[in-house]
Amino acid sequence: MPHRKHKNVGVIGLGIIGRGVTANLRRKGFSVFVWNRTPRPVPNFVGSPAELVPLCNYIQIFVSDDKALLETVKQLSERLATRHIVIAHSTVAPVSMRAAAELVEGRGARFIEAPFTGSKAAAEKGELVYYIGGDEAALREARPILEASSKEIIEIGKIGQATAIKIATNMVTAASVQATAEALALVQALNVPLAKFVKAMQANASHSTTLAMKMPKMIKRDFEPHFSVKHMLKDMQIANQVGLSLHLDLGVTAAARDRLLEQLQLGRGDDDFSAVARKYLPETGSTRYEEPKMGEQDEQAKASAIAAAVESFAGARSTGLGQAECRPTKALGKQTKEATSLRRGFLTQLLRRWRQLLKQPVSSKEA
Repeated sequence: MPHRKHKNVGVIGLGIIGRGVTANLRRKGFSVFVWNRTPRPVPNFVGSPAELVPLCNYIQIFVSDDKALLETVKQLSERLATRHIVIAHSTVAPVSMRAAAELVEGRGARFIEAPFTGSKAAAEKGELVYYIGGDEAALREARPILEASSKEIIEIGKIGQATAIKIATNMVTAASVQATAEALALVQALNVPLAKFVKAMQANASHSTTLAMKMPKMIKRDFEPHFSVKHMLKDMQIANQVGLSLHLDLGVTAAARDRLLEQLQLGRGDDDFSAVARKYLPETGSTRYEEPKMGEQDEQAKASAIAAAVESFAGARSTGLGQAECRPTKALGKQTKEATSLRRGFLTQLLRRWRQLLKQPVSSKEA
């Protein structure tokens, strides 16, 4: 049965998670009004966050960062009353979450802190896990709304503590994916089929739901966003800032942050955060679990690739690009002899690498 008007829910932020939550609320019979910074052609879209206040007693916020959360709450707070419950789902610094709570409670309304774990698939299936901070009475009233999009609700404690838990769990997730990317690189460099590593990890105590989801996609270089680089980077930056303020040396978290930052600087901020694997797995040979059997067409493709690489080098040598990669051990005295030697060395290295890929030994004449 549909819920009555007093159960109207406002949703702010229609990203990956907000869209999934909205769909689940509507399937459960709630009337949902929505707002997003970029207008969307969806039902019950309003013109501003403040317009949700007279329509809804419950407002869920799915904005991305500290600034957006505080700006949104300020717009809401001007019209909030005691009947309202504001539920903040953003992953932000604990101090920002407490500041948002003060703005809401200062108007006599109630505030629930509810960061979550779960990405695109969990949001679509209504299987998020919420970490809750705030007043127990407010949670009891808002529980049906949270249950519409979750499989579990974990009560943590005071405002700010649930956010601390969320940041800490994301630290483990980011570090786990980073370590997996490095491990895949090592396995591949040692010519062990990546499928063997996947199978070994499935029986390993350190295996997890995250690795089960991410490893196959990392190997296939499938970085469709479920939780983006830019959002995980933001969380790792928060973790490092909090750690710094507490005089904690968070070396693993800092390393995960730096690899995510590299991807952002390369223009991949909207990719899934598992895109850190790009640094370690080359473009070629990374989309298969096992080395393929070499057929005639594959042999021809490899030969063509070698020829293309040699031609590419020949075209680049006039600009000095080919020579820049080489370091001769002896000065030959004359520039022409030196250039000839460098080119020969580069081509030998190139052919040796391709022969290794083809599992063919380098002949003594080329060595």
